[in-house]
Amino acid sequence: MFSDIPVSCNRDCGGSCALLARVEDGRVTRVVDNPAGGPYMEGCVRGYQMARVLYAPGRLLRPLLRTGPRGSGQFREAGWDEALDLVARRLAAIRDDHGAESILRLGGSGSCRGALHHTGELTARFLSMFGGYTETAGSYSSQAVSFVLPYVLGTRHAGIDAATLQDSQLIILWGANVADCRLGGETYRRVLEAKGRGAAVVAIDPRRTATVTQLSTCWLPVRPGTDSALMLAVLYVLFTQNLADLAFLARYAVGAAELERYVLGLADGQPKTPAWAAALCGTPVEQIEDFALLYGRTKPAALIPGLSIQRTLGGEEASRLAIALQTVAGNLGVCGGSSGANGLGALPGPKMGSLPVPAHPQPPSVPVYRWPDAILDGTRGGYARDIRAIYNVGGNYLVQGSDVHKNIRAFEAVEFAVTHDLFLTPTARYCDVVLPTTTFLERQDIVFAADNTVFFSNQASAPLGQARNDYDIFCGLADRLGFGPRYSEGKDEDAWLRSFVAASDVPDYEEFRRTGIHSGADQRRTAFADFISDPAAHPLGTPSGRVELLSSAYAVATGFPALPECHILQTGDDIPLRLVTPKSKYRVHSQHANIAWFNEHEPAALWIHPQDAAARGIAGGEAVLVTSPQGAVRIPARVTDDITPGVVCLLEGVWPVFAADGVDSAGSPNVLTSTEPTLPSQGSRTHSVLVQVSPA
Repeated sequence: MFSDIPVSCNRDCGGSCALLARVEDGRVTRVVDNPAGGPYMEGCVRGYQMARVLYAPGRLLRPLLRTGPRGSGQFREAGWDEALDLVARRLAAIRDDHGAESILRLGGSGSCRGALHHTGELTARFLSMFGGYTETAGSYSSQAVSFVLPYVLGTRHAGIDAATLQDSQLIILWGANVADCRLGGETYRRVLEAKGRGAAVVAIDPRRTATVTQLSTCWLPVRPGTDSALMLAVLYVLFTQNLADLAFLARYAVGAAELERYVLGLADGQPKTPAWAAALCGTPVEQIEDFALLYGRTKPAALIPGLSIQRTLGGEEASRLAIALQTVAGNLGVCGGSSGANGLGALPGPKMGSLPVPAHPQPPSVPVYRWPDAILDGTRGGYARDIRAIYNVGGNYLVQGSDVHKNIRAFEAVEFAVTHDLFLTPTARYCDVVLPTTTFLERQDIVFAADNTVFFSNQASAPLGQARNDYDIFCGLADRLGFGPRYSEGKDEDAWLRSFVAASDVPDYEEFRRTGIHSGADQRRTAFADFISDPAAHPLGTPSGRVELLSSAYAVATGFPALPECHILQTGDDIPLRLVTPKSKYRVHSQHANIAWFNEHEPAALWIHPQDAAARGIAGGEAVLVTSPQGAVRIPARVTDDITPGVVCLLEGVWPVFAADGVDSAGSPNVLTSTEPTLPSQGSRTHSVLVQVSPA
């Protein structure tokens, strides 16, 4: 006998999906789509294969206490009382000696969509009640675009529902690899349907990805970090070929005239022509011109930018220019169009309660992209506090943070570090205490989606070994530190979830648990539709109440130009290649990197174009050395014309393995990246990495 139990991945994949876990004799045997999600919503290989994670060799089943040097992997198993007593004692001592704000909160993305089991919110709630902490501000994923949106559009709620794509005549997937990455559970099927009915689908990417081969009708190759130049060239064609919607601009935007002057070269003497852009982007002039004409003549068009285009130096400019394109073309706020911001989603979902984080004086913060600098430089380097301890929950920051060698030095510099995790990750190896936690299959929760839905994820398996929910771990620590009743409010998991539903739009708790899904009434929302219908009655939250293509407030606040411009990292003779570090189809960031089945389906290799390989005497399958000022990686070469000349690729999330010479032999791209952020947002620039490649 078996039962199919509604569940949903509570992970940082960009989706959250309606799934069913099949349980036979108390064991999860497979995960499939939940029919209640409808014909468009589907999961992915990472969710379908979750049982491999649940039962993987190496699952942590008891607390671990470090016995050898940090990073050595030398630990002993301990009971929960001993482990929690030690963590409580060490945290209290550090708070008493140095202040609570000497503790840095890391992690959060391990389980980041749960109403209760949210690794970031659980930790913030605990540390706030403990007395304070230093926060990591911003997002590795979307810091640049999140930073600029309030200046340009007055809000971060700037997306669309995937169902509106049925009205699109043109869909532009600009750095959005929706076949491998999750931009909502419905996106792939909606785009595929649009292609099937004859809509044009243009994919703009340095690689010929699965999105290019499965979904697009046209591929525009582009060098990473040069998207702003390509966008300016498209604007040049729109303005010079009378394809700009001047009436739309006059009614809904400010700064259009100044933008046009800049694009035409009247402001700086450099017209942003397709030929000018081609030299920077590596995209043929004819392709730029054809795409710009198609874009200007096809309405409505949905421009869906991936977060990749803003993880570059100058990512703020690419984000502002994507919005400018949709505004100049008259596609903003129109059903079948988009704002050009945030991909899909990013609109409020159904009303649902969630775990409250208590009001607390704003903690000191450091940009998340620069957390190791904050530890290593401290107050001497201008940071607010000297960090003495790290509390990490749901994050493999040693791997996922840029500059792995610097991250190791940062973990070695603190007095105490604790982590909650499923496995002994590289980050866990540098901690003093490792506490085993549960997967989403071993607990119940309410999960927020990228779409206008919310899911109930039931418990499908008893926790393995002695693994505990993060919530229960914090309850145990809070009890020892004297604020247990305040942390739990006397509620267990079920009581919290019932309280969330009581404050929600969901009419029946038990029915919600049974089906696993509740959808908002309107599945065809387009941000700014009310503004377009009546801009006087529904002004934007900008100073002008309109789209600010030119933002004086941005210039005053940041010291950067009021108009979006083009900032491109230039290659040099010693580092002539641009490295991209995209997501893997088989990993959720670094999750699954230790599980053989996933690695066998996508062995680590460096993508390199035949032209670049031939110039270096490199053959396919041969080991190559990839170097940057930060480090070196030794990895097999994958020689392929599926990548743009001048560009190489290592998929992110691989756990590094260092040889005696200090070179990584696994293919971990953050060995090569830098903690220098894009400005002014202090965001990630992991697609603006310059490297050299040579035979190993």
